[in-house]
Amino acid sequence: MTPRGSALSISVIGTGYLGATHAAAMSELGFDVVGVDSDPAKIAALAAGRLPFFEPELPELIQTHLATGRLRFTTDLAEAVGGSDIHFVCVGTPQRAGSHAANTDFVENAVAEIARALRRDAVVVGKSTVPVGTAGRLQELLGALVPDGIDAELIWNPEFLREGKAVRDTLHPDRIVIGGASARAETLMRELYAGPISDGAPVIACDLPTAELVKVSANAFLATKISFINAIAELCEAAGADVTVLADALGHDARIGRQFLNAGLGFGGGCLPKDIRALTHRAAELGAMGAVALLEQVDDINMHQRQLVVELALQACNGSPLLSRIGVLGAAFKPHTDDVRDSPALNVAAALHLRGAQVAVYDPAARETGRRTFPTLGFVDSMEAAVAGADVLLLLTEWPEFLAADPEIVGRMVRRRTIIDARNCLDPALWRAAGWTLKGLGRASARSTELRTLQLT
Repeated sequence: MTPRGSALSISVIGTGYLGATHAAAMSELGFDVVGVDSDPAKIAALAAGRLPFFEPELPELIQTHLATGRLRFTTDLAEAVGGSDIHFVCVGTPQRAGSHAANTDFVENAVAEIARALRRDAVVVGKSTVPVGTAGRLQELLGALVPDGIDAELIWNPEFLREGKAVRDTLHPDRIVIGGASARAETLMRELYAGPISDGAPVIACDLPTAELVKVSANAFLATKISFINAIAELCEAAGADVTVLADALGHDARIGRQFLNAGLGFGGGCLPKDIRALTHRAAELGAMGAVALLEQVDDINMHQRQLVVELALQACNGSPLLSRIGVLGAAFKPHTDDVRDSPALNVAAALHLRGAQVAVYDPAARETGRRTFPTLGFVDSMEAAVAGADVLLLLTEWPEFLAADPEIVGRMVRRRTIIDARNCLDPALWRAAGWTLKGLGRASARSTELRTLQLT
């Protein structure tokens, strides 16, 4: 994308995953951007072109625009805000301690600090994922704290980043949502996103509550698709069917689609679990109990998948994990990220470790983040080290390196050729031809070439 250039200047408050990506992308779109964070170590790393997390393409983008001068980072919020026209709030909304509710303290503090630091008319743009109703309160907070004579407006522009594809998702969004904007603010936002809009990205202008609900509703729907196919996988297992073939057949229906119909270990990460729980909590507060019942079931099914894989691993160890070595392939919640927040893979590995199994975990990107989360787990630096002498292998994150593994070569390294494919991403025939006992989830018919007769009683 060719930068177009603009007199508009931007501050991005919060330089975590969302903020660092958004700051770099806005620079790529041609704007002067300053990223602000209270953590001096994080700012020093970003100013040197280093990321404190793994995200493809982002380090190169940051380094490019540090060099062009369109991107810089600082801990001085007042200086950054005072010299900018548009201010993006990209701070975290973690789960509140002792509750499923989202903690909006960081967002409220950021808006208050921006308000006090304003020296010119401005638009404050919320990108953080917040419970519906938050933006209305923030509008009142902004109005109460802005210095006299300054016109400041708060709007909402939710983010839709996928870890591992964040740069692409920001520069080429599949939609741009602008909530609660006046005509002037909407014009400014359309100027900011002129590049993506000219490439065909649709703009949805709406009220604040709708904008607040879009991101969490999208995540809830995707989570529901995943839990649906995992529930059907259990039915397939009982009936002798193959859920992978079933999902392919469903995916040909244009009303359904194939994405997010991969049965397996379920979803995790820093967004889906947190967002659906926060949405459940907020729905209960508002009395929308139908949504509460649905989302609780989605969450329950997802957590059940983790326990199911633990039980399959224990069965493969003949019920004696204390005497077994388990090779775990994957720690991140999905490939192409080092994020282990609420990771199903790491959860399963830790559960087996706590039962006394000798667990060796390998992940191409998430070794260090995994070690920090579970320092007592045995992390190794290669796939070969993970599989060496293993009684059971668990494929828990579908990294390309694992999918490309040669079952015959891997078979020479293990003690027993037993693998649990918790992501249903391996070719069962290929692995079984190499002498492996392979167990998937909901793939009963793939374990035998014999015809089965289902007797209904």
